[in-house]
Amino acid sequence: MQRIELGGASLSVSRVCLGTMTFGEQNTEAEGHAQLDRALAAGINFIDTAEMYPVPARAETCGRTEEIVGTWLRRQPRDRIVLATKAAGPGRGLPWIRGGPAGLDAANLRSALEGSLRRLRTDYVDLYQLHWPARNQPLFGQWQYDPAKEREATPIRETLAALAELVQEGKIRAVGVSNEHPWGVMQFVRLAEEHGLPRIASIQNAYGLLNRTYDTALAEVCHRESVSLLAYSPLAFGLLSGKYLDDPQAKGRVNAFPGFAQRYTKPNVSPAAAAYAVLAREHGLTPAQLALAWCYRRWCVASTIVGATSLAQLEENLGAWEIELSPALLAAVDAVHLRYPNPAP
Repeated sequence: MQRIELGGASLSVSRVCLGTMTFGEQNTEAEGHAQLDRALAAGINFIDTAEMYPVPARAETCGRTEEIVGTWLRRQPRDRIVLATKAAGPGRGLPWIRGGPAGLDAANLRSALEGSLRRLRTDYVDLYQLHWPARNQPLFGQWQYDPAKEREATPIRETLAALAELVQEGKIRAVGVSNEHPWGVMQFVRLAEEHGLPRIASIQNAYGLLNRTYDTALAEVCHRESVSLLAYSPLAFGLLSGKYLDDPQAKGRVNAFPGFAQRYTKPNVSPAAAAYAVLAREHGLTPAQLALAWCYRRWCVASTIVGATSLAQLEENLGAWEIELSPALLAAVDAVHLRYPNPAP
């Protein structure tokens, strides 16, 4: 498994990252540990989680994912693992998390991190990410900015100053953002440089065949500013695996949690997924292999976050790393994209 350095953070991570948001909801502790063991054996050293996991977020299960990762982590040489987690932000409800996160200020970030460290059974996090912006932004399936929804938000400089304290205390090695937009990335970079505060090393955004919105403004911004993309949802909640095309009632997140996957309920999602599935099979690949192999090799992707609910799914995810797509197939992928541009932003 190849490795790459994130931004300027001196974190060497595998090009495939194991996501854990199913642990504690769709996967038991034993199943989670089995996935982590298999990933480590395959050369993956990068593990991603979050304080609000598993998802869908519920008071009854909140924090369980980190606990499962933590009971596994205590059996590993800590310096072999690059561990990433995230602090929940305001605007999404979640009253069971710190009374409903009021902002990304010093008190909230310290409380969030200390809770994560306790559940993860470790003294530090390698990459600490802001799960979504504190300010008003279109998120998780929303697709246009609406200034009428403006709200009070922790200033970015204040957030960076709070993170700087945690870095100085040795509790964080590097910081990143998630579900961010070009203006936000530029503000984080500018303010860090102007005030000697931690520079973001990464951005974790949805990216895959059904959502290539990153390819326009964010791709240039992050390339020029050395901010590494961690691509999540490369299989679009399993829609790019083809299983829902074969059986609309197939077992998976889309059917298990109705209404949760609003990003993937838009009109052109199914036609686009079907077109990619046909293309994959014409070239002797499964739909999942095509979607993952495409994402793994994109020039703008530092590491692709994969999730699974079974070891069989994880094996297919890992196996796709060995697949190289021909120029002709890549051109055909782009042709489908132009026919159905970004159906799931």
